[in-house]
Amino acid sequence: MIAPSLHFNAFIWPAGYHESAWRVVDDDIRDVLGLPYYVGIARTAERGLMDAVFLADNLAIAEYRTTHLPQTQFDPISVLSALAAVTTHIGLVGTGSTTYSKPWELARRFATLDHLSAGRAGWNIVTTVTPLAAAAFGEPAHPDHADRYARAGEFVDAAIRVWDSWGDDALVGDRERGVWADRGKLHTPGFHGKYYDVEGIQPFPRSPQGRPVLVQAGQSPAGIALAARYAEMVFSGPSSVQAAAAFRSKLHAQVTAVGRNPRQVAVLPALMVTLGGTEAEARERARHLEELASPDFRWQNALYTAGLDPDAFDPDAPLPPDTWGGQAAPSSRAEQLYAAARAQPDAPLREVAQLVTGGAGQVHFTGTPEQLAAFIAEWQDAGAADGFTIMGSTLPYELTAFVDHVVPLLQRQGRYRTEYTGSTLRDHLNLDKPAVD
Repeated sequence: MIAPSLHFNAFIWPAGYHESAWRVVDDDIRDVLGLPYYVGIARTAERGLMDAVFLADNLAIAEYRTTHLPQTQFDPISVLSALAAVTTHIGLVGTGSTTYSKPWELARRFATLDHLSAGRAGWNIVTTVTPLAAAAFGEPAHPDHADRYARAGEFVDAAIRVWDSWGDDALVGDRERGVWADRGKLHTPGFHGKYYDVEGIQPFPRSPQGRPVLVQAGQSPAGIALAARYAEMVFSGPSSVQAAAAFRSKLHAQVTAVGRNPRQVAVLPALMVTLGGTEAEARERARHLEELASPDFRWQNALYTAGLDPDAFDPDAPLPPDTWGGQAAPSSRAEQLYAAARAQPDAPLREVAQLVTGGAGQVHFTGTPEQLAAFIAEWQDAGAADGFTIMGSTLPYELTAFVDHVVPLLQRQGRYRTEYTGSTLRDHLNLDKPAVD
């Protein structure tokens, strides 16, 4: 039996996903501030027939990060819109916050990208974990976890109403009668919820794929519930093939429970990769990256990505008891951090942080292209993944190596496409075009 075709995203990060990447790559350190850097990655991913490039975002940056990492948190939609002009098939997935945006405005921006790319846009739905964003947007306080996810559900519902405010056949274009669109096939969103009220129609028709693909990355119970309701691609971060299979099974059960088809939800776990011509070479590359890593960055970043303030903690003392008093943790990352601390109650924070250093994903593959192809096949066969979001520890090296050496191996095994068979991101992911209600 031939396995269904795998799906892959290319995760874009300046110089690479590992925190030390910028210290070892050969390029000028300022290259990550220019469009050619992003163009090169997108074109390499497209040459490898990948489903999409994936651009994350941070709405506020802790000052410690500016010391250790290249800061290029450009607006994802602006970058992806530029990439739409220099690519033809690759999907363009960008992050957009439901906490620090308005539904109509964000829906219009992603729909614009969807049109400019002829149906290749995807929206990574996030609720924004860092409380620093509140000050950046002039808000008195950052909403708690439960409130952020309650707002997120309403936000996505409202955005969908905006995208669907045009019927697929609303565009008439009758020059003789002077009729651009059939007003009777336009429908005001009419959304009135607890948090949002949205009435205005989208100021242009639906895109070739109907609306952007919805992507979600939360792993808390609230995050999984949000993904079950809306997500068509899930960006997860399990720590093992067993954990990944359990996550995918749990997600699919919830997808089914809300009346959706699990086959319309692709699960693409995060996978940081370090490749070499031999296993020894790959391990030496990984060792060198770790050798250059900052121990101060590790504990500070573990707190920051958990939605906690690094300045409020002593790295040489054990992690103090959680402060959310029986309420939901600020993030699934915070839950992981505190679980690691409970397993070693006397260990200082800087040591505990080393146990949760995976960032978006906790799996770091180090080895040869042949070993990576075998790893991917194992996860697919175990029902743990529909593919992966490839996070090169350095860029563009790891992505180029993946495209040139891993992709051909998977193609020969019949696990991966040998050409694009459609033009939209939904085509690549085998997703149905959503109908207008």
